[in-house]
Amino acid sequence: MQHPAPLSPVVAVIDDDDDLRATVAALLEENGFTPLPLPDGASFFALAPEPAVDLALIDLRLRGESGLTLAVQIRERFGLPIVMLTGRGDELDQIIGLESGADDYMMKPFNPRELIARLRAVLRRAGHPALSAPASPGNQMRAFGVLRLDLTRRELLGPDGTEVPLTNAEYRLLDYFLRNPDRIIPRTELLSELGNDLSQYMDRTIDVLILRLRRKIEPVPSKPMHLQTRRGQGYIFVTRAAG
Repeated sequence: MQHPAPLSPVVAVIDDDDDLRATVAALLEENGFTPLPLPDGASFFALAPEPAVDLALIDLRLRGESGLTLAVQIRERFGLPIVMLTGRGDELDQIIGLESGADDYMMKPFNPRELIARLRAVLRRAGHPALSAPASPGNQMRAFGVLRLDLTRRELLGPDGTEVPLTNAEYRLLDYFLRNPDRIIPRTELLSELGNDLSQYMDRTIDVLILRLRRKIEPVPSKPMHLQTRRGQGYIFVTRAAG
């Protein structure tokens, strides 16, 4: 007998720490999610040929396997949104979390409300029916070049109206630049804006985010028209590129 999928999003919590896995599962259940706590990748792949999961929350450093490799496999096989959990104080983890192609990432220990907000944002962008923002003629837009940032749906739109996928950190960074155009913004201010979890990161974290964002918004990322570097000072977002 076929049962309808639950309205609440199903989140696979893949972490080899029994206590953390149980804590996260309880937090998700309290906030309207359906948690699926799993200790490793094998448990996930044993679920079903097409697991009824909406998002995978994966610890980057799983015991005996690579969380990054697991994330790539799940993404390639099932196309699921991925959120990575990374360790605090290890810059390599932070850079890997950024460059892995995950939709978002969180550092441990994390703020519970921040984790819930991040998961909801990722699922909303992925189009989950319980979280998708309805289209509205009153949507607020910020335009630059041929692109538009929809503040209501938290989406970046191309000239033909198709979405340019952004991670949560990329969206927040772009939104901040567009709220502060034509002003040089130092890295420390950007780190502070992105949240306490990112404020512990090194300058390299912002550099990686900038590179990723440029690949999505600049016609020639190596020669940016909008998101420009001011050496020794920070970054400036030029909304009207010089002709």
